[in-house]
Amino acid sequence: MTQPVSPDRRPQRRTRIGLLGAGPWAERTQAPALGAHEGVDFAGVWARRPEAAAALAGAHGTKAYSGDDGVDELLASCEAVAFALPPDVQAPLAVRAAEAGCHLLLDKPVATTVAAARATARAAERAGVASVVFCTLRFTEETRGWIAGRAAAGGWFTARAQWLAPLFAPGADSPYAASPWRREKGALWDVGPHVLSVLVPVLGEVTAVTAARGPGDTVHLALRHTSDASSTATLSLSAPPETAGASLELLGETGTVALPEWSGTVDAFRLAVDALLEAARTGRPHACDARFGLRLTEILAEAEAQLA
Repeated sequence: MTQPVSPDRRPQRRTRIGLLGAGPWAERTQAPALGAHEGVDFAGVWARRPEAAAALAGAHGTKAYSGDDGVDELLASCEAVAFALPPDVQAPLAVRAAEAGCHLLLDKPVATTVAAARATARAAERAGVASVVFCTLRFTEETRGWIAGRAAAGGWFTARAQWLAPLFAPGADSPYAASPWRREKGALWDVGPHVLSVLVPVLGEVTAVTAARGPGDTVHLALRHTSDASSTATLSLSAPPETAGASLELLGETGTVALPEWSGTVDAFRLAVDALLEAARTGRPHACDARFGLRLTEILAEAEAQLA
């Protein structure tokens, strides 16, 4: 990559980024962000279903790929790839992309097994490619600065988080409810990474995990952190619609502070693209990279083992 130059002499070359996945998340978030990003050439869409790849690629004026050979063709045409795939489909393809020399913009969780997440992180490290995991709260305009500021402030005693969604409630019509991996793994793996992506940078590494089941797929977590603070989290995708919402509060020397409300996943993904391009240009790893994604998987896998 070229070294940074003054803004008036900045080269106009754009980074070619492909997209692996063509489901609702890709359609609503990744593809619109890549298609509109001024620093990106949207190089193509690959999907396991050819018709899905064709539809999404056609909507954004790019090329469709499918099949096993299509993966290699897309990787060969790109400098980076974004993922919108189930985690255990994503992980082996991420290894393949890293080995092809592509920078990685991964979805959360990186994988649902520690072995697969570790293989992804190691592949990125061996290949010398940049990686970013799209934990939404780390990139939205409203929350990313708040997280950094609270981490710098310190002095936290405890934290409490709640993420309740009616995805699996009777009568729910969300397109994400049909996702087989979400049905199998539930809120722990779907929204758990979001909560941990805030708690860990603010309170420190998790040193102890206790997990208990609630109704439906509800999970209660109690965590201890290296700062000596503790935290709790309640996660559910089967909550009644009347209870739906997400919140996180920190309690400490300055009182109680709440995570700001946020919106705009397309804008957040655009900022995640910026973070990947910056990491690729400078060689400085992003704090929310594949190694952080591995650590999230380790914490969630430990909680899952207790629930079993």
